[in-house]
Amino acid sequence: MTKNVLFEIGLEELPARFIDDAEKQLITKTTNWLNELRISFESITGYSTPRRLAILIENMAEEQTTIEEEAKGPSIKIAKDEDGNWTKAAIGFTKGQGKSTDDIYIKEIKGASYIFVKKHIEGKASKELLPAFKEIVEAIPFGKNMRWGEQTLRYARPIRWLVALYGKEVIPFEVANVKSSNMTFGHRFLGKEIVLTNPLSYKEQLENNYVIVEASKREELITQGINDIIEEKSFDIPVDKDLLNEVRNLVEFPTVFVGSYERDYLNLPPEVLITTMKEHQRYFPVKSQQGELLPYFIGVRNGNANSLETVIKGNEKVLRARLSDAQFFYEEDLRQSIDSFQDKLQNVVFQEKLGTISEKVTRVAFIATKIAELLEVEPSTRENVVRAAHISKFDLMTNMVNEFTELQGVIGEKYAVKFGENKHVAQAIKEQYLPNSATGALPQSIEGSIVSIADKLDTIVGCIFVGLKPTGSQDPYGLRRQAIGILRILQAMDWNISVNKLMEIPVNLYKKANMEQLTNNDLYEEVMEFMKQRATYLLKELNIEADITEAVLQKNVGILPYSITKAKLLSKKRNDSTFKPVQEALVRILNLSKKADVNEIDPSVFETPSESKLFEVYQQVNNDFNRMDSERKAEQALESLSMLAEPIHDFFEHNMVMAKDESIRNNRLALVMRLAELITKFADLSTIEWKQQF
Repeated sequence: MTKNVLFEIGLEELPARFIDDAEKQLITKTTNWLNELRISFESITGYSTPRRLAILIENMAEEQTTIEEEAKGPSIKIAKDEDGNWTKAAIGFTKGQGKSTDDIYIKEIKGASYIFVKKHIEGKASKELLPAFKEIVEAIPFGKNMRWGEQTLRYARPIRWLVALYGKEVIPFEVANVKSSNMTFGHRFLGKEIVLTNPLSYKEQLENNYVIVEASKREELITQGINDIIEEKSFDIPVDKDLLNEVRNLVEFPTVFVGSYERDYLNLPPEVLITTMKEHQRYFPVKSQQGELLPYFIGVRNGNANSLETVIKGNEKVLRARLSDAQFFYEEDLRQSIDSFQDKLQNVVFQEKLGTISEKVTRVAFIATKIAELLEVEPSTRENVVRAAHISKFDLMTNMVNEFTELQGVIGEKYAVKFGENKHVAQAIKEQYLPNSATGALPQSIEGSIVSIADKLDTIVGCIFVGLKPTGSQDPYGLRRQAIGILRILQAMDWNISVNKLMEIPVNLYKKANMEQLTNNDLYEEVMEFMKQRATYLLKELNIEADITEAVLQKNVGILPYSITKAKLLSKKRNDSTFKPVQEALVRILNLSKKADVNEIDPSVFETPSESKLFEVYQQVNNDFNRMDSERKAEQALESLSMLAEPIHDFFEHNMVMAKDESIRNNRLALVMRLAELITKFADLSTIEWKQQF
């Protein structure tokens, strides 16, 4: 026999960003809970709206599954005394299992004998166990919790009602002084109280009361409403997926509408209009078929179409007020100058121990200049980099960015053009913040890429310098994300500049700065270790195996695009059986080099032709490899090293490296050391688990 079961948690409006994850957690926790209880079921479906989280369990067994279970006890040595009688350990074990010593039997495991008993665990009635669902309700994690009244439970929002139905019966339990019942509520304004008598009617009864409990269906209704408007008015309405997900979780019964605003506001930068509509009002902007912004917006009402005109007018009034403010800020800002905004940066602290934003800008400009020199960019490009870095933060002092913080950099670009800066400088000001997430868009210009890296380098090295390195999940300054951003830019731009050289610039700058260093470690080593960890993460995202990543990065990230190329090549070679003799020879050298000291090679000490031959090949390979390595030709560089394989095998075949004669031994070890230095310049092949691949 089976029953359908329904649980619903009724809440004050949840933040939209919490809802999808909470629904997934509810499904996962309920599934695991029922499996642990040995209660079978046909299916579990989750539902969610801003005011409720619900779970429907269809065809759930009315009883737990009865099982026969084997319990293992102590070894026979402990279970019996010298006279063969059961010890207290054995008696205690059987009592704990609800059995007696008469039920004991013995089994051998890995050569040792243990006592066992068999238990018959009778399944209980499911409805006796279901009140424990309250523990799942209390255990749902949210991004941010609160307390209300005198409750000790911390939850995203106050719980207002609980539904718990086992068929027609109410499952009794209580959470935060709210008792479970069969009563739920429809739409806050359009619905009414609903008495549920059948879990399977839940969806239909709520829809009759203007609540669509399926998030996917609400999304479909919104999308269909937008498409109907597109067809009717020939608009182009780009549907941002994140905004669509958010809007569907803001409403219980969506109705799509079109609003408008005065055409004069189109004189504002499009980004300001779009940000106002999307970020502040959750509207979808409207464009023409040619991609130009039109004075319309698409909104979604939480309700039906009744009195929709009034709703539209209310939304238009709110948007008009925001755009009026934006217009005022825009006009006021353009009465100022870049220099006036720059002066204000001296009064704004970037970080207590790292000084003002103005001081940060000075450091960023210095770092950006040095990077431009390392890259040997054109003089005009260098000038653009220096200028962009010097004025990179001026827009932070504008009224517009103060109101629309999301537009930092974007407003900087717009205003820079208005104030007469060239387009390369303006673009770099915008691109300095890219990427703004681990997978976000990258700067497209050389100037923007350099300023972005310089800004991120200053933040990373500065924070580590004053003891603000990320710990665990705590990374308040986003250093990990910024490090990934640096590496992704280097990869995308394919610059022939090592991360090591790059990090020396800010490290040396901070070491000379008149600041107190709060880290006790060597700053350069600590920064490089941090960057290596981020590079390891990046290579993992590129599906590079951990041992190959370690082999390529060693202690240094090096030139990142080249390191990635080498890693991909070695990943392919590990599965190439023809490469096995090469890796065996090179790895043997690396392993032996750990016993060697750095000494000069004296060819006059060589005793055998194989020694002389290996040294001769080494000298040729050394030149060829270094040329290929400097040109970042990974495949040709590895081919050069492969030329060493045969003479290495021959060397080990005909020579005892650890010879009794000290001069001969040291000379052979010196040769091994030189070979190892050459090989590890490419990668530390000894860290790769080659044998498992053949």
